[in-house]
Amino acid sequence: MNGNAPIKVLLVDDQPLLRMGFRLILEGEDDLRIVGEASDGAEAIRQVREMNPDVVLMDVRMPVLDGIEATRAVTSSGSAAKVIILTTFDLDEYAFAGLQAGASAFLLKDVAPADLVNAVRVVASGDAVVAPRVTRRLLEAYVRGDHPSAVPGQRLGASAPAAGRGRHANGDEQHRDPLLEALTPRETEMLEAMAEGLSNAEIAQRFFLSEATVKTHVRRILAKLHLRDRVQAVVYAYETGLVVPSNPDY
Repeated sequence: MNGNAPIKVLLVDDQPLLRMGFRLILEGEDDLRIVGEASDGAEAIRQVREMNPDVVLMDVRMPVLDGIEATRAVTSSGSAAKVIILTTFDLDEYAFAGLQAGASAFLLKDVAPADLVNAVRVVASGDAVVAPRVTRRLLEAYVRGDHPSAVPGQRLGASAPAAGRGRHANGDEQHRDPLLEALTPRETEMLEAMAEGLSNAEIAQRFFLSEATVKTHVRRILAKLHLRDRVQAVVYAYETGLVVPSNPDY
């Protein structure tokens, strides 16, 4: 994405009023541009091909083709578009499925306007902060296996199969993923910081580095672990035991 060009956004929801509301919020920003709307997943896939959006706001419950299958199709197609799943409940099974399908983030439909705008910007930049309370609840519940849609042994949205895990929250020792051995000690520290939800700027401050250096480390981490984006890196850190779910009693 050109740093000087507006961020292109595709709105996908079967409720016209909701699309209109999101359009009004996002079009009020000079750096955001709505390039299309779709009312079902099949139409969303077509518009991604035609409009080449940077970010897709994707509802999950839609006719013809639901948002989960549409997200899977978009993320596996080679498109650079990042998908943000829209859901009604913070621990909705569809939010789990959305991450499994390769979504970069998820938002509640009653998100505050400022948070919606910020989410689109940070996901488009690749510097998404994945520490908001509801996202951490989702990831931690998934890794603990608290949710019936959790699939044991399946990594969320990663492009390579997991060869192992770390220590799960229940104390069971698993084989360490060999991919972790490819990381340098500093890269491992960076991955742990990403899993805490720190932004590049915050990581730079913690380790006394420039943001440019942090971005380079993040790119290398994603490449070495065969991960699509920052959200998948955070999921990976949880699943391999680098980060342990903090509180099972949400």
